[in-house]
Amino acid sequence: MDPCPFIRLTINNLALKAPQAAKTSSSVVHPSSSTCFCKIKLKNFPPQTAAVPYIPLEATQFPEIQTLAATFHLSSSDVARLSSRSIFASKPCLKIFIYTGRAGAACGVNSGRPLAEVSVPLDLAGAQGKQCVFHNGWITVGKGAGKESSFHLNVKAEPDPRFVFQFEGEPECSPQVVQIQGSIRQPVFTCKFSCRNTGDRTMRSRSLPPETSVPRSWLNSFGSERERPGKERKGWSITVHDLSGSPVAMASIVTPFVASPGSDRVSRSNPGSWLILRPGDGTWKPWGRLEAWRERGGATDGLGYRFELIPDGSSGAGIVLTESSISSHRGGKFSIELGSSPTAGSVSRTRRRSGGSSVGTSPASSPRGGSGDYGYGLWLGSGYKGFVMSASVEGEGKCSKPCVEVSVQHVSCMEDAAAYVALSAAIDLSMDACRLFNQRMRKELCSESLG
Repeated sequence: MDPCPFIRLTINNLALKAPQAAKTSSSVVHPSSSTCFCKIKLKNFPPQTAAVPYIPLEATQFPEIQTLAATFHLSSSDVARLSSRSIFASKPCLKIFIYTGRAGAACGVNSGRPLAEVSVPLDLAGAQGKQCVFHNGWITVGKGAGKESSFHLNVKAEPDPRFVFQFEGEPECSPQVVQIQGSIRQPVFTCKFSCRNTGDRTMRSRSLPPETSVPRSWLNSFGSERERPGKERKGWSITVHDLSGSPVAMASIVTPFVASPGSDRVSRSNPGSWLILRPGDGTWKPWGRLEAWRERGGATDGLGYRFELIPDGSSGAGIVLTESSISSHRGGKFSIELGSSPTAGSVSRTRRRSGGSSVGTSPASSPRGGSGDYGYGLWLGSGYKGFVMSASVEGEGKCSKPCVEVSVQHVSCMEDAAAYVALSAAIDLSMDACRLFNQRMRKELCSESLG
C-alpha cells in the first residue's frame, strides 16, 4: 500500500505579553478583562478558536508554554491551491486575530474586543518532504501606555502521510472499499452488512462461518440486551473482508440504541454502543468500543460519540481517545487526534465497568499494530501525539460513502487498516441508529428486508 502525502500544520505555544492599564485605554489589556483568545484562519479552511494565556508585561518570570492551539491537515490538492501563483493571489499566510474577553457570541455579536492581528507567511511546498518552522518566538503587536505588547507563537509544518480509503457505496449496502493514491483507485476490502433478527440471540454475522462467531462473553462485558419493542435498534453488524474473502475486522452493535422514556431520541445518559473486533487465535477479539447518542442543543441536533480503545482485549476498562459531536443535518468528520484536546487522546483517562478494574498501562511495547499488539503500543507506550485517523460522515437522509484517512504510523498491515474501516462504518451507521424514533428507517436497515 502506498500512502498519500499530507501536511500537518500546527500552531502552538500561544501567549500575550501586554501592559495593564486603566479602563480609559483601548490598546492594552485591562486588569478586569485579562482573558484573551484568538481566531486562527487559513484560506479555504474553517477558522479555529484558541485561548491565549496572558502574561503581564511587568512580570519577571514566565510560565512554561507548551499548548497545542490549532491544527490544519492539508492534502496535496490543498497545498497546490494555497501555493498557486497568479497576479491576484499572494503567498499563503496564516492569519491570527487576537481579542480580549471571552470567546463566543451573545445575540449574534462577538463578545471579544479586537486587540491585534498577526500574519505568518507559509512556504508549504517545502514542507512536503521535511519539517519546516515558519515562526517560533515573540512578535511585537502594538503599543499601549507607551509600552510594546508582544505575542508568542510557534508555527510549523511536517509531513504526515496517510492511507486513504473510500467506501464505494453506503455501508449498509455491503459495498467494496478502495484505496486511493492520486488518481488510482484500487480495491482492497469488501464489506458485508447484516441485521440480526430480533428473535435471534446468537449474535452472529451472516457473513462469518460458525467457528468465528462473536463470543457471548463479549456481550456481557461490553453491552446489554435491553428489550423495548418498537423503540430500539439492534442486531446490526458489518464485517470487513480482504480480497481473498477472509474476515479481517468487524463492527457489531452490543448495546441497543433505545429511545429514552417519553421521547423519540437516544440520550447521552443511555447511549447505544458498537464493539470493533479483530480476528485472533481463531476467534474475534475486541479492539475498540464506540458509543453514540443524539445530542440536543441549539437550532440543530447532533450525533454525539465517544470512542475508547480496549487494551489487550480487556473487559474491565477502555481508554477514551475521542469524544465529540457531528451535526445531524450537515454531517462532518469523525476524527482521532491524540494530544489535541483534553478528550482527544488523553490516554490517562479510563472508564470503569462493573466487574472490571481500571487499567492505564501499555500491554505491549511495539509501536505498531500488526498481528502482535493490535495497534495498542504506539498509543499507550510512546506518548505519541498527532493525527491517527478521520472519516467523513454525511448528515441524515444523504447518500454517504465514507472517506477514511489513517496515519501510516498506525498501519503496518492490511488488518490494521481494516479495523479503522470497520470503525468508520460504525460511526456512519450510528447516524441512522440515532435517528428520531418517529422517523422511518431505510429498508436496508430493517431485518425483515434481509430475508
